Amino acid sequence: MVSFFSGIFLGLSLIVAIGAQNIWVLSQSMAGANRLVIATVCIACDASLIIAGVFIANEVKLLLPSLVPWLTYAGIAMLLYLAFGALTRAIKGSSGLNITHSSRQHWRVTALSALAISLLNPHVYLDTLVLLGSLGALQAHPSYFAAGACVASCFWFGSLTTFAPKLRVLLSSPLRWRIFDTSIGFILLFSATQLWFI
Repeated sequence: MVSFFSGIFLGLSLIVAIGAQNIWVLSQSMAGANRLVIATVCIACDASLIIAGVFIANEVKLLLPSLVPWLTYAGIAMLLYLAFGALTRAIKGSSGLNITHSSRQHWRVTALSALAISLLNPHVYLDTLVLLGSLGALQAHPSYFAAGACVASCFWFGSLTTFAPKLRVLLSSPLRWRIFDTSIGFILLFSATQLWFI
């Protein structure tokens, strides 16, 4: 179960960092788009990439055990880089999240847009295939880690789309985003420290 909760913890710390995909999900959900379709497509894409990343990396680990220390160092370096980015944004501040209304679309159009924003975003491959994959391969039970990361994705995108209509005021505050980024930065630093002592 340690691997499972590690997957949830690290998965959430990476997924909640606001990027192009999450901004699009929030803006569309707040504008009244097909929220169930958006959540389903984003979760399916995330889960597929997480599972693929963890098991591909685990096969590499079994075939080439000498790569394990390098996977560890790469994971630590990536976590530190992401933490630095989050803390830098927190220090500089931001303009918050600006929401623009969009006209109601057919669910197929929304599904294709969600698919495009999920799979054409280079950060999603970095987070899922590379980072979560390499860290999952280092766990005692990679399959539990992958399951935990998938649960984190379900929780995050489900929450975003469900509560989006009520989040407009909260998410428009630059101060709250600075607090959010600071929290994410320290979570990532904590994860890097844990990985160092594995």
